[in-house]
Amino acid sequence: MKKIVIIGAGFAGLRLARKLKNKNFEVWLIDKNNYHQFQPLFYQVATSGLEPSSIAFPLRKVFQHYKNIHIRYAEVYEIYPAKKSILTSIGEINYDYLVIATGADTNFFGNQLVEKNALPMKSLSEALNLRNRILQNLENALVADKDTKAALLNIVIVGGGPTGVEVSGALAEMKIHVLPKDYPELDFNKMNIYLVEAGSKTLASMSTEASAKSESYLNKLGVNVLTSTQVTSYDGNEVVFSNGDKIKTKNLIWAAGVKGNLIKGLPENVIAKGNRIKVNRFNEVEGIKDVFALGDIAFMVTDKYPNGHPQVATVANNQADILFKNILNLQNQKTLIQFEYKDRGGMATVGRNLAVVDLPFLKFQGFFAWLFWMFLHLMLILGVKNKLLIFINWMWSYFTFDQSFRLIIKSDKK
Repeated sequence: MKKIVIIGAGFAGLRLARKLKNKNFEVWLIDKNNYHQFQPLFYQVATSGLEPSSIAFPLRKVFQHYKNIHIRYAEVYEIYPAKKSILTSIGEINYDYLVIATGADTNFFGNQLVEKNALPMKSLSEALNLRNRILQNLENALVADKDTKAALLNIVIVGGGPTGVEVSGALAEMKIHVLPKDYPELDFNKMNIYLVEAGSKTLASMSTEASAKSESYLNKLGVNVLTSTQVTSYDGNEVVFSNGDKIKTKNLIWAAGVKGNLIKGLPENVIAKGNRIKVNRFNEVEGIKDVFALGDIAFMVTDKYPNGHPQVATVANNQADILFKNILNLQNQKTLIQFEYKDRGGMATVGRNLAVVDLPFLKFQGFFAWLFWMFLHLMLILGVKNKLLIFINWMWSYFTFDQSFRLIIKSDKK
């Protein structure tokens, strides 16, 4: 029986492992967390809209009825292609086929000062840390002097893609509907939310209509949208922009870019821009037999995507589906299938009844786009219980204009 080792239980890794259940393979799924996390809703955990457990699902629960799937909670340190093995925190593990699906992390583009002081949101723990920081700063603002209070209240979000737009809208709605009730002693007219985008428009990867409408929605909610603007420095108290302007803030949320989560051991010639791994049309790492890469970490050049595919869940899932078929084809000595991505569009939600959807055959915005966004995300969440919890929380928030999870949860220092 061939042994398949999958590194990473994100969208691509989980999808492939589920496809391989009850097949004639020994499958090892390795991840540094013992759960799958639903990245598109991190921002709702960060803004107190959802509890962390509702967008995370234990890996052992997913595969508890499948004898050929083995879960290992471990970190992977290095790959040894010549030996067909990997070094992990629980020892060395051999493989017949290796699948790298380690996803992506925040890219600070070499700005070490920003990296040290900004708040990323690429994991569940980072989303919780962001929630803690925002709520703690509001508590501190109650007793701060005038100048410090302004920095504690101001929030700057860097990156005008879907994540930046969604977290900006969620924070703006908190400012309008929730925070004045929790903190009646604070004047939230003095709380400023800024969305900073280096390009000329928000949601640059979507249609012109979606970009324009998203900016209109953000302005309606009171978000200050700064386009064609870059952050050059942030020391934890003051952010400096490329035009020389400065804003006092202790809340800088970085949603401006991603880079692949690389593992040591691969030759430099297979590493592309953004720490992605060069793969052929079958997702096989260039020049390395029986090693594959999927999802955000994979860099595949096609006529339609000369700069690589977008780093989104649909690409990851589709690549996992094709690789599953190709692994079976390898076993049966059949012709492999080339991966070809069919873009099914994009979407983003800005707030209550405010969303934009781009489909190949239709573009729409507003209330129905918001319903469509909610329905699709509910369908993608693992587990009936999680779907139900999220639906109940969304309905509760919709009718009460409130969120239930404004908790500051920190580890005890002993």
